[in-house]
Amino acid sequence: MSKICFLGAGSTVFAKNVLGDSLYVESLKDAKITLIDIDPERLGDSEKMVKNLSHSLGAKATVEGYLGQDARKAITGADYIVNAIQVGGYEPCTVIDFEIPKKYGLRQTIGDTLGIGGIFRALRTIPVMIEYCRIIEEVAPEAWLLNYTNPMAMITGAILKATEVKTVGLCHSVQVCAPCLCQMLELPEDDLRWNIAGINHQGWLLSISRHGEDLYPEIKRRAQLPEYNWKDTVRFELMKQFGYYVTESSEHTSEYVPWFIKSKAPELIERFNVPLDEYPRRCVAQIEAWNYMRDELVSDKPLEHERGHEYASYILEAMETGKPFTLGGNVLNKGLITNLPNNACVEVMCVVDRNGVTPTYTGDLPPQCAALNRTNINVQELTIAAALTGKKEHVYQAALLDPHTAAELTIDEIIGLCDDLIEAHGNWLPTLK
Repeated sequence: MSKICFLGAGSTVFAKNVLGDSLYVESLKDAKITLIDIDPERLGDSEKMVKNLSHSLGAKATVEGYLGQDARKAITGADYIVNAIQVGGYEPCTVIDFEIPKKYGLRQTIGDTLGIGGIFRALRTIPVMIEYCRIIEEVAPEAWLLNYTNPMAMITGAILKATEVKTVGLCHSVQVCAPCLCQMLELPEDDLRWNIAGINHQGWLLSISRHGEDLYPEIKRRAQLPEYNWKDTVRFELMKQFGYYVTESSEHTSEYVPWFIKSKAPELIERFNVPLDEYPRRCVAQIEAWNYMRDELVSDKPLEHERGHEYASYILEAMETGKPFTLGGNVLNKGLITNLPNNACVEVMCVVDRNGVTPTYTGDLPPQCAALNRTNINVQELTIAAALTGKKEHVYQAALLDPHTAAELTIDEIIGLCDDLIEAHGNWLPTLK
């Protein structure tokens, strides 16, 4: 009987997706599932939901909920740990991440991966995850940690640099990139072969073919046609200039580079369909939607669930059965991508089986793709350094090197913004000196 621990189980819908999928795996139907959250109400909701889900799917899982202070007991003996925590939540922290930069004229779309929002989300999340990992090292040293929390590269990279916990970072964007691109451009999606490598949210679709035919020429042609080019404007523009399509959406991508969100060129916002403040709107909508969904998910009525495409259950199945599974995973660069910095967190194709997660060799990325990745890696590495050392100067340096922030603000403005954010976040952040 395997033990699965879910960190951040108050994310009830995501917990349903991951754990519901896992209960389809024959060897996990009798799993012991422990749920951890700091919100007793949301934890109770998720515990009821998972118990109901196990019964509805004909599984025999045992389910126990634990508040954060009891994490050691919940983690002890775990084989697999899924991380989906959000430190500081929508309020107060996400609101702070968006509203204070606005006072400086700095606008964001998602703010959870790079930029000022990504930097400060990492600063408040990494110390919490390191604490959890110290517990894992003591009471579940053989467990695999599957990290879903953003900023993916910063959190996964920090864990892999600072702890001995076996960890892989997982992102939805890799698995849907090629089929969604073909769907968007009205190209067939069957029998696709593709390869992706780079960094999280800026992985490059290096090749894509169908029945052995290279699809890139037709993809690039259609992406410039009026009937298609409005659908994914930022990514299509990057593909035009850099030659390759990136994994993450246009709204995300627009804030990883210096060219699309410009206060002095507001016409770009309309031209490239950049949805400013998109993430806060999503958060509000999700909170409102939860009020309607809650009764259905935590009631005694049977729950329906079909196995989806989230990586987690397929990883667990591969580790349990030895049946190989291929995925795009976030790991440390140990010679995998030869023109990106060693020990940076990179996203490459990996093979999973009973031996765990084995990343595959990519070699050199196209030089222009590696160059753009490095501008993001600079921010990631300095943010990790700030979180692990507590040096405030690294916070400033990360922000000064951020492509979008540096394109909008002066040095003095960036340092002032960082100071304001540090003060506003208060105890949500580690002590910085």
